[in-house]
Amino acid sequence: MQPILSLQSLDVDAYNHQLQHKSPTDIIEWVAKHANSPVLTTNFRPQTAAILHLVTQIIPDIPVLWIDTGYNLDTTLEFAQTLTKQLHLNLHVFHPDQNDTLKRIMGAGIPPIDTPAHDEFTQVIKLDPFKKALAAFKPDAWLTGLRAEQTEFRQSLGTLSRSAQGILKVAPILHWSKQQQLDYIAAHNLPDELRYFDPTKAEENRECGLHTQL
Repeated sequence: MQPILSLQSLDVDAYNHQLQHKSPTDIIEWVAKHANSPVLTTNFRPQTAAILHLVTQIIPDIPVLWIDTGYNLDTTLEFAQTLTKQLHLNLHVFHPDQNDTLKRIMGAGIPPIDTPAHDEFTQVIKLDPFKKALAAFKPDAWLTGLRAEQTEFRQSLGTLSRSAQGILKVAPILHWSKQQQLDYIAAHNLPDELRYFDPTKAEENRECGLHTQL
């Protein structure tokens, strides 16, 4: 029997080479075989049903981590409920801490992007809760729905990468196009929701810091 790999000491470059021509299903099966405590993150943005379905068909009970910042549209909240029920997601929701800083930030409105105030806003409503989620689950593999065509930063990634905390990040659909996601959703009769807003990004080609800082 093949020994289980240590994902903490894995040679990322070598395994990226091995996985570069593998399908998303093959990649997720590789994670299922070798990870002791994988997690999947989501934001319930458009087309997110594809990665949620792909992963949970292979790892049905995987913890799905979601940061509900308090700024989600009602349509996003309804979409999250629909997908959670349809896919039987093992969903864990994290929120910003209710403190004076959060009250001040939410009372002042969304600051302009690329300003210190917006950096603080992002830290409080998204990055700090996400740190709390990672600390709670201590994953050795972090599955994401990142795709290379989304941002310049994501074009630089491999299927496997390391988070700032050293967690092995796995992007099974990194090289999928938006159309491939739409085709998968249609083929599996999955719901989708196009109305979505992320106040920490504001623009589609920006990173909020979740994948660059954590």
